[in-house]
Amino acid sequence: MVKLGILYLIPVTLGDDNIAKVLPTEVVSIAQQLHTFVVENEKTARHFLSTIKTNKPVRELQLLTLNEHTTEQELPSLLKPLLAGFDIGLMSEAGCPGIADPGARLAELAHKKGIRVMPLVGPSSILLSLMASGLNGQRFTFLGYIPADKAARILRLKEIEKASNKNHETQIFIETPYRNQHLFEDILAHCNPATKLCIACNISLNDEFIVSKSIADWKKLNESTRPNLHKKPTVFLLLA
Repeated sequence: MVKLGILYLIPVTLGDDNIAKVLPTEVVSIAQQLHTFVVENEKTARHFLSTIKTNKPVRELQLLTLNEHTTEQELPSLLKPLLAGFDIGLMSEAGCPGIADPGARLAELAHKKGIRVMPLVGPSSILLSLMASGLNGQRFTFLGYIPADKAARILRLKEIEKASNKNHETQIFIETPYRNQHLFEDILAHCNPATKLCIACNISLNDEFIVSKSIADWKKLNESTRPNLHKKPTVFLLLA
């Protein structure tokens, strides 16, 4: 009987040039030795693997794609190396695989097949932002993306604030980076002045910005002193 491989969940840095700062040497060592990876984005995966200097040249590594377009019928084929006894590394585009990431689907299937799923230590923008926010870390919900349509976005923000107030629960959400500033402005315009808002931007990078204020205090800042979030990965945390 063939011994099954291990599915390693390999965290990826949240930006360039900070591998030693955010990834333990053991994680890098495991990733360096693997020959097969399931990745969300092949280009960014190759860049990361080149940076950590894998034992094999990157061009000789097997990269299999798992993203939002991968169908349920395609998932089993990604497990074939594991079923043949070879270890695989599962990588997100940034941060921890399986957290707000399509890799969770592969981990679920691996459990069904009796394959060991081993998470490795690394950065999660969601948890790091919550840790630093000073908001409620006992009760929190990650909501994913906010609607892009302005009217739908404002309605959703009001629902989020109401739920936070009712449950005294931190609500965590994100937006496509080029719409961050619009979301920030809508939060200030439509949320209660006493509601707390944490902006966590470019986490773990040299220009990291993590600040918590009430909506009233955020609104006291003029345009020149408010953070510029345009095209910068940002996590929003709200506590009513």
